Amino acid sequence: MSLNKYVVGLTGGIASGKTTVANLFAEYGIDLVDADVIAREVVSIGSDGLKAIVQHFGQSLLLTDGSLDRAALRAQVFDNPQQRLWLNNLLHPMIRQKMLNQVQASVSAYVIMVVPLLFENHLDSLVNTTLVVDIAPELQISRTMQRDGVSKQQVEHILASQMTREQRLAKADNIIDNQGEYELLRSQVLRLHQQYLQQAADLETNVND
Repeated sequence: MSLNKYVVGLTGGIASGKTTVANLFAEYGIDLVDADVIAREVVSIGSDGLKAIVQHFGQSLLLTDGSLDRAALRAQVFDNPQQRLWLNNLLHPMIRQKMLNQVQASVSAYVIMVVPLLFENHLDSLVNTTLVVDIAPELQISRTMQRDGVSKQQVEHILASQMTREQRLAKADNIIDNQGEYELLRSQVLRLHQQYLQQAADLETNVND
């Protein structure tokens, strides 16, 4: 990895509380690079990403204001592995490059890169350490149903498309348990923040030596 920053890859399954955890790190002045935000930016109005999608799939994928109809795009690629591959090949390099640019522009002691599919999309190769926010699958199901107003079947379908809890935990360098009280979560973040500050300082020393 050519980045001279200390980067923490923050991930976790759906509704595990990644945003909550990321925002707690941000309270300590740590810069966040959010893959979901960037994924929306690379297909925003006027972007090269959106132009390529329209050229490939046609104008029917645009809403009346000229923005991308995400539901229509999902429908196009949902059961079509070839089209999904085309879309991934278009967007993943764009998202990756924009994430790296934001990391390089960061001014905090270290950077938190928030990536829901960190391991699935092999983006863990861009980070120094990985942090998984962990909750039990049954809690994921109830939280997602409540948050997104979707059926249990839909949530189970999403869970099936992601890495299993066991696979994710096996790949994690650090784990935050997000099943208890908020104060417990906050104390775990503080402990890791102090650890990452030290690791970032060690990296800088090694780079300068």
